[in-house]
Amino acid sequence: MTRWTAAQGRQGIAAALFGFAVGLVVSQVTAYIAIAATGYQTSSNAPLPVAVLVAELAGLWVGLVAAVLWWSRTRGTGSVVRDYGWAIKWWDVPLGVLVGWAGQEALVPLLYRPFEHIDHNIVRQLGQPTVHEVGAAHTNLSVALLYLFVAVGAPIVEELYFRGLLLRALAGWTNPVAAVIVSGLLFGLAHFEKLQFAGLAAIGIIFGVLAWRTGRLAPSIAAHVTFNAVAVHATVHFH
Repeated sequence: MTRWTAAQGRQGIAAALFGFAVGLVVSQVTAYIAIAATGYQTSSNAPLPVAVLVAELAGLWVGLVAAVLWWSRTRGTGSVVRDYGWAIKWWDVPLGVLVGWAGQEALVPLLYRPFEHIDHNIVRQLGQPTVHEVGAAHTNLSVALLYLFVAVGAPIVEELYFRGLLLRALAGWTNPVAAVIVSGLLFGLAHFEKLQFAGLAAIGIIFGVLAWRTGRLAPSIAAHVTFNAVAVHATVHFH
């Protein structure tokens, strides 16, 4: 993986933070519009409509993608492939699928196993960190949208942002080990899931190792898609 300069790193970090802030603002606006359109009562205990989740994600992606593209065009080479490792080799997908499946089925349960004496369902609950309140996904269309946005769209956008822009920016500013750890922790924090933070941060660090060691995003994207797809499948099944 090509190392960015310290100046590029600082600029990348600034772009990433600004893009995330913009995404949060836009996501609140799009979520509010979707809530108004669906008539959902935020004060109720009813499951969050999938349309609201989709609108919220789409709004967040506006800021994340804008930051990725802006840095590439103004500070990088203008090529997403060269700047962020948007490339693939034949072993990237099977490697990523294996890592993503192991992360969801082995790593997350292992992390939370010591807390089962507090809540016997904690492993199942915390093994689904990519999905918020999706009990309203009852129709074929809503389930398809859930898979499309959470299990496909989110991994692609988040890997471009966290392991493409942010990881490389941090590595240019500090060192690869610190960059992988910090980007993983920020990945966990960015989901605003207090109970699931440890699992998200841990898998974020693993995604970072995959991206840095291979110099490509394909392995971490495949791992992220698998990780989220397993979570969505479990959530849909349980509801």
